Amino acid sequence: MNRIYLDHAATSPMHPEVITTFSEALASVYGNPSSIHTTGRAARKVLDDARKLLANSIHADDNEIIFTNGGTEADNLAIFGTAAKKNGKHIITTVIEHHAVLHACEKLEREGYDVTYLPVGKNGCVRAEDVKNALRDDTILVSVMLGNNEVGTIQPIAEIGELLKDTEVTFHTDAVQAFGILPIDVNLLNVDLLSVSAHKLNGPKGVGFLYQRKGTALSPLLYGGEQERKRRAGTENVPAISAFAKAAEIALATMEEKNSVYEQYKTIFKDVLDKQGVDYKENGSNSMPHILNLSISGIEIESFLINLDLAGISASSGSACTAGSIDPSHVLVAMYGEKAVEIRNSIRFSFGLGLTSETIEQAAEKTAQISQRLAIK
Repeated sequence: MNRIYLDHAATSPMHPEVITTFSEALASVYGNPSSIHTTGRAARKVLDDARKLLANSIHADDNEIIFTNGGTEADNLAIFGTAAKKNGKHIITTVIEHHAVLHACEKLEREGYDVTYLPVGKNGCVRAEDVKNALRDDTILVSVMLGNNEVGTIQPIAEIGELLKDTEVTFHTDAVQAFGILPIDVNLLNVDLLSVSAHKLNGPKGVGFLYQRKGTALSPLLYGGEQERKRRAGTENVPAISAFAKAAEIALATMEEKNSVYEQYKTIFKDVLDKQGVDYKENGSNSMPHILNLSISGIEIESFLINLDLAGISASSGSACTAGSIDPSHVLVAMYGEKAVEIRNSIRFSFGLGLTSETIEQAAEKTAQISQRLAIK
């Protein structure tokens, strides 16, 4: 059975060129970039080149990039690092953030911070006006994701950044799902901190970065050496960072073409369901092109995902799996309420490397067949 992988929002396969870059660096770039000898300076050159490319990808300066081990560390560094440096105990975020943000905020609540969790509408978007209304004299941080990882909704980051730019409030956005899909300019967005991870855009796992605007106060999470300008201790993973830069280079060069293809995939998928008479609706509006989240009438998500898997299709509910059961999606609960049918019948299909119009059509046909077979009458 040839599997069809439709869970690229969870993680993505490495691009062949990225694998080559990674492999070559593993074999030849073994020096410590903090060493002053020739071998160390060679590693430093690779590190500096990667940093420059990644900084340019978001219109930032080289020294504004802090390499991390992924998006979770970048989010945690942004939140805990800001809280440790600024006076004030109030943080604003949204109910649809990734758990790397939500659980960090919940920890700060236990330590005496006051966190405002802004709601979203049924379209899955927060309103910039709600951010403005939630601001207080003691607000130190606003954290709102750029693109939601479950339903794909693009949040009004530029609008929020505009209203915060003349304040003392630090503005962070989790761009893990959006980087490589959406064009990002940190100056147009007016963000102070921005998180990115390599494995969402066909790069290796275990590497990411946090953008820190010059002058933005931030306390490190890790203590040790003086790497990353004393902001993140630990010897940098130079081969992975080099591969990350290659993945970003490819993603940026192919972004427009790729997104056009993903929109075609959405159309193909929905057209097949329409022709097969499947009763469904799309969750969220203004979504990123690679994420299609559908509420399919009459199904139960656990059995549906199992049957899709048996049919050779890897997809996701977008929510957390624990001990073999699926917890309700906090994003869908936020959009529709705790008793809504959508939290029990919604599935996320996400597109990426290795797919074709033919495989999308095959996946949609199998989805239609399974939904009709399992539909609760």
